[in-house]
Amino acid sequence: MASGELGAFLRARRAQRSPEDAGVLYSGRRKVTGLRREEVAVLAGVNADYYTRLEQGRETNPSPQVLDALCRALDLDPDAREHLYRLAGATPGDTPTPAPRAVSPALRQLMDGYPHSPAFVLDRILDVLATNALADALFSPFRAVDNLARMTFLDPAGRRFYARWDWTAQATVANLRAAAGFDPHDPALRHLVAELDEGSTQFRTLWETHQVRGKTSEPKHLVHPDVGPLTLTYQAFDVRGAPGQQLIVYQAEPATPSAHALALLSSLHATALRGVRRE
Repeated sequence: MASGELGAFLRARRAQRSPEDAGVLYSGRRKVTGLRREEVAVLAGVNADYYTRLEQGRETNPSPQVLDALCRALDLDPDAREHLYRLAGATPGDTPTPAPRAVSPALRQLMDGYPHSPAFVLDRILDVLATNALADALFSPFRAVDNLARMTFLDPAGRRFYARWDWTAQATVANLRAAAGFDPHDPALRHLVAELDEGSTQFRTLWETHQVRGKTSEPKHLVHPDVGPLTLTYQAFDVRGAPGQQLIVYQAEPATPSAHALALLSSLHATALRGVRRE
């Protein structure tokens, strides 16, 4: 069990849970903005000393009943609840294994079958493992299409490309926190977090909140320098036979400005490729 990560997660989420929202009565001034350890223990129905040991990493085997009680006390959403269970080593049948990096030929063929939709494959830590032609065109403003977190925080193009950069940054960090629940000691994840922590104060601040989120269905609001604003919906598909890989497919609503912009982007990219081949 990653007891240090578990304790850090509990401390962060306790600090974000206000006594008013938790229904905790108090009087006078408080030295903390969130809940005290003793208050979480009361809300969860566990011994205060036991909860303190959990936060300090001295208790290493919380039961599913205790974890459920902590989820209720801290008002954790489903993504955060699953993350807590993973950190406690309590997810049934879960063995932390790195996602394979090789993308099968069949999956690449499927991606190429979406000529009018950007499609790409990610692993848990948001490494971009494969792209189709339109995804290449969409991400062309970036210096390298290697990892969505690195592209968001460390590439200057990120702030121009993502119209809602603040929201994208929060979602990206929450996705990485979810990945940490599978294997907090994954060397690739630790290296990426260290690189982002050193290169971006915004990342460092968001990482310390311990917010957790899986993929959502909210539209992507993008700005491409060649075709302008794009509002794209997307679908994420888990890849069977390659645990940890996801196929992401972006789409524009038919007959919208975004659909026309995406078609123009495809045409421009194809024209550019033909020019390169002639040379």
